[in-house]
Amino acid sequence: MNDMTPTREERSARLEGMGCKRKRVEDIRFTQGKGQYVDDVKLPGMLHGDFVRSPHAHARVKSINSEKALKVPGVLAVITAETLKTVNLAWMPTLAGDVQMVLADGKVLFQNQEVAFVVATDRYAADDGIAAVEVEYEALPVLVDPFKSMDADAPVLREDIKDKTDGAHGPRKHYNHIFEWTVGDKDLTDAAFKKADVTIKELISYQRVHPSPLETCQCVCSFDKIKGELTIYGTFQAPHVIRTVVSLIAKLPEQKIHVIAPDIGGGFGNKVGAYPGYICAAVASIVTGKPVKWVEDRMENLTTTSFARDYHMTTEMAATKDGKVTGLRVHVLADHGAFDACADPSKWPAGFFNIVTGSYDFPTAHLAVDGVYTNKAPGGVAYRCSFRVTEAAYCIERAMDIMAQKLGMDPAEFRMKNFIKAEQFPYHSALGWEYDSGDYHTAMTKAMETVQYAELRKEQAAKREAFKRGETREIMGIGVSFFTEIVGAGPSKNCDILGIAMFDSCEIRMHPTGAGIARMGTKSQGQGHETTWAQIIATEIGIPADNIMVEEGNTDTAPYGLGTYGSRSTPVAGAAIAMCARKIRAKAQMIAAYKLEVHEDDLEWDIDGFRVKGLPEKFLGMKDICWIAYNSPPPGMEPGLEAVSYYDPPNMTYPFGAYICVMDIDVDTGVYKVRRFYALDDCGTRINPMIIEGQVHGGLTEAFAIAMGQEIHYDETGNVMGGSFMDFFLPTAVETPHWETDFTVTPSPHHPIGAKGVGESPNVGGVPAFSNAVNDAFSFLGAVHIQMPHDHWRNWMAAKKLGLINEAAVAA
Repeated sequence: MNDMTPTREERSARLEGMGCKRKRVEDIRFTQGKGQYVDDVKLPGMLHGDFVRSPHAHARVKSINSEKALKVPGVLAVITAETLKTVNLAWMPTLAGDVQMVLADGKVLFQNQEVAFVVATDRYAADDGIAAVEVEYEALPVLVDPFKSMDADAPVLREDIKDKTDGAHGPRKHYNHIFEWTVGDKDLTDAAFKKADVTIKELISYQRVHPSPLETCQCVCSFDKIKGELTIYGTFQAPHVIRTVVSLIAKLPEQKIHVIAPDIGGGFGNKVGAYPGYICAAVASIVTGKPVKWVEDRMENLTTTSFARDYHMTTEMAATKDGKVTGLRVHVLADHGAFDACADPSKWPAGFFNIVTGSYDFPTAHLAVDGVYTNKAPGGVAYRCSFRVTEAAYCIERAMDIMAQKLGMDPAEFRMKNFIKAEQFPYHSALGWEYDSGDYHTAMTKAMETVQYAELRKEQAAKREAFKRGETREIMGIGVSFFTEIVGAGPSKNCDILGIAMFDSCEIRMHPTGAGIARMGTKSQGQGHETTWAQIIATEIGIPADNIMVEEGNTDTAPYGLGTYGSRSTPVAGAAIAMCARKIRAKAQMIAAYKLEVHEDDLEWDIDGFRVKGLPEKFLGMKDICWIAYNSPPPGMEPGLEAVSYYDPPNMTYPFGAYICVMDIDVDTGVYKVRRFYALDDCGTRINPMIIEGQVHGGLTEAFAIAMGQEIHYDETGNVMGGSFMDFFLPTAVETPHWETDFTVTPSPHHPIGAKGVGESPNVGGVPAFSNAVNDAFSFLGAVHIQMPHDHWRNWMAAKKLGLINEAAVAA
């Protein structure tokens, strides 16, 4: 070997494959303002549509008069529910098996509900047209409190189904009831509580919040009357699902619908479902024969597109006096708003909330979830979480702290005592899941040692004594959270959307010169797919990542996939990519064996090509194999080098993590300071450490926003009180704490590359860490549970309820 021959390390580094901190290739266009978003789509003759929206939360629509609007210069049409009825599009199916008005049909059920769609030559004319539409309403009693939704005298919300005794998920108890979902062994759990030394019971509420992506929801629909084809550009996290839904609703042949999702400015679950704007823009294009664009503003996004959370969890835990958990019992009241448009797999009306046993070895558990209607916007999306897992993690992690407090145990010690042990994996939980792998004790120990947990507790004890002596008005909280997430929605035995199994897909086509294109059924909204997908392929087939082009979001070219949300991209699509690449490599091995004149079994893979075992000088690289595949393949073999893979995973994946938050709170003002936040994540095999760190930073920032201020609040008449960024907390770099990230690696045993997913994890684990820090700060003063969000005002109110505020001094 001469000195110019690259070493194995150099050849591996040249690939920039898995494990490499490869820079995001997407950022070249984003940082130069060259991204292509929906609002950049401008088609010849394009019209604009916008909505007349209801000022009422609950009212009968007595009449809609559009005569004046149609006289406004530039206004071409006003579409109402009556218009949509002529083409059977007045109502649309939701992902949860419910139906939803596209435009108000006889009544409105939440403030800002869509009443009419005005089509005009530009947005300004559309806005003038909206102002000219005259709508007569008859106000009706409003229901915003989910705890009153099933009262005997509660107003009837859904008159279309008020007499139906069964819903999509079984019997209904009341005209405002949607479903009851139960799982676990009730009798065994009840028996555990009867025998328990210690029990707790607490209502733990997770307030209504909103994903609020930087780019709002929008679309451009263009119908070609000659070809009978509909092209839709939109902010879609799952383009193929949108195509199927549009086909089912509009009765257009699916092959004549082209859905294109260009660059997307954030999704976080908000862009999974179908919204009235998509349907109305499509209808308007069919009616006018011209492209129609719909772009919502920020207030519309916050008040009408899918919310998240709004779960009210009555949580009971049983334990022995020495701190061993013996049972868990949870009842959830789930507020779904006016329509059940929850973005969950079909078989799971409460998503994966039955991961509520968390990281702990509960011998028995029982869960019941009741979904109800209220006069609020519909939704229930996985806002940076996997189908209600964030709610479940918050529930169990607050409960663990409350029980530790009652037992007089340190919360970290209590968790360590009840963790599922490494030797118990694969672990079958009391509520039906099979956890694939984990090493919780190692992760928690590393976290505690890194932050010097014992020293922090000593400092806290000293500060508490100083507070009691009146030497300080600042209290210190240490929030511990340990989560197990369930991601990778995909196993067809568990998951489908509208009957479509939640597999995912990949197509790889290598070109003669050793470059290639890979197309996937996923759709990035900032996760860095163009970077990381190429890295998986680079490692698997030995072609540099820079020579692999990644394409997503076009239903005409990408294989059918179920999209990107719920941390399913790496667990499902990442596996499809690896399996597809291995098909390429298998064919390449046959070509190499022919050219090197040996049997396939005599070859071994060596970073970027095949080498003859025992004869290291006999080597054929993948770049040369690509040329041979198109130039002189073995006799009888089809030319070319390409493959398609559809991956239906055998199980979910279960990432986990240990988070510790240190916070100081001034009781006289409620002002908090996050002194330190440490986040250890285990997402199995790490594809790109730099992108993982970015995902963790983003998820923690959203967790911080939720725990410390975000809330979509309604007054008693159904007015939305959090409908703009003046009232909805969106942290900037000024408010956001410094994040310390760390990791352990516990690969998934069933995933082709051992990866588990990480995008949702920091939100799942971060929210309870912040909340536990606040609650821990107040706990020595007698507080048991303080509800989120923990903004300055609520912290001050908590101090006031505990008798810490001298109101006369404050008034003076």
